Amino acid sequence: MQDAGSRSPVYRGQFGPKQAERLLWRAGFGPRRGEAEALAKKGLNGAVKALTAPGRQRFSGPTPKDDKGRRLAPGDAWGHDHLWWLDRMVRGNRPLMERMTLVWHDWFATSNEGVGSQNLMLRQNRLFRRYWLGSFEHLLLAVTRDPAMLLWLSGTDNSKWSPNENYARELMELFTLGAGRGYTERDVREQARALTGFRNDWKQGIGPYRFRFDRERHDLGTKRVFGRRGRYDWRDACRLCLHHRNHPSFFVRKLWGYFIPTDPPRATQKALERRYVRGHYAVRPVVEAILKHPHLYEGPRMVKSPIVYTAGLLRAAGRGIDTESWTWLCANAGQQLFFPPNVSGWNDDRWLDTASYQARWDIAGRVTRTSTLDPNKVQAPLDADKLLERALHFWGSPPLSTGTRRALHAYTNRALATANSSWKKKSYPALIENSLRHLIAVSPDFQTS
Repeated sequence: MQDAGSRSPVYRGQFGPKQAERLLWRAGFGPRRGEAEALAKKGLNGAVKALTAPGRQRFSGPTPKDDKGRRLAPGDAWGHDHLWWLDRMVRGNRPLMERMTLVWHDWFATSNEGVGSQNLMLRQNRLFRRYWLGSFEHLLLAVTRDPAMLLWLSGTDNSKWSPNENYARELMELFTLGAGRGYTERDVREQARALTGFRNDWKQGIGPYRFRFDRERHDLGTKRVFGRRGRYDWRDACRLCLHHRNHPSFFVRKLWGYFIPTDPPRATQKALERRYVRGHYAVRPVVEAILKHPHLYEGPRMVKSPIVYTAGLLRAAGRGIDTESWTWLCANAGQQLFFPPNVSGWNDDRWLDTASYQARWDIAGRVTRTSTLDPNKVQAPLDADKLLERALHFWGSPPLSTGTRRALHAYTNRALATANSSWKKKSYPALIENSLRHLIAVSPDFQTS
């Protein structure tokens, strides 16, 4: 039980479909048709519990396939790892688990560009999923000895004869403390010594394998880290960071930023830090508090990353993974899974620009392509209001801002006004409805949540 000092504010306003939809976008990948309404009936506490304790893993819909209709080969074929994970986001019933796996993938950003093994990247992905709301301490220890991370940040090149500082620096700068927050260059060097000892074998046709800790390669000497002396090893290196006075504030602020685009109020920040420390570095209580916070429901909208946007469109349209195009389309939009740009992960401030927006336009068009209305087979109404409502229904009738709705309505009226002959009156409504589906998907309302 949390004491009063570790409590953060809880949203007390109306929790209807609109609020449930935002929660599903922030803590998952948006609603399927009818999901927001169903979740709203549970109330805020019930909705959060449904996300944090989702029950047995289930997948609904057709199994994913490539362009030739074959099963995916995520460990071998280029881009199939991306498709495999995207499928879990689209068809699975544990959206928050997949969202937290994406959070950890960005937090401990590891790229197959440097690892060179899709199977090792998939193994790391399973690790993130295993610890999704568990102990951050256990997660950090597991990541530190994870083969993909050992390759990515030179862990197996770090020995007592030649210490490598790559992981030691990022352990503090990006994973636990923040740049320049309470550590020195000497701490980096000493932490690198503590982290020595990992190695692996290599074989033609297999690549790197048999990752292990070799005590003979480890520096057994005394290290001085954060002003403390000891014969520290890799486990100590992690725990020294966790017990550092600057870790809780870093952890809370970084985790908060994945769900809410504005900084946490000072009182909330402190309350969440206390909750985190008193919970022995458990992630679940902090996430639950963030998902119930008023700022999530009353604060500004948040830009969806390309993968969240794509998965959400597929879920709303009821479409599964039936083409390999989602890999290169998401890459063009700025986010290919298993390929973050660098060890600091993706830059959330750069999701929308003139280049990436074009890719989002293409994604929306590709999602709707298989459901395009044929004007020779479908008789759509010659009515602006009805066409707009039909197009919104295709996406599950999401709420639109007054400005967006007004713009779409004006566009529809202008388009219908050009239907000045009988054949146009028959064909144009279906064509306009197709375009409305696309325009809704690329509107500001759908790019943000």
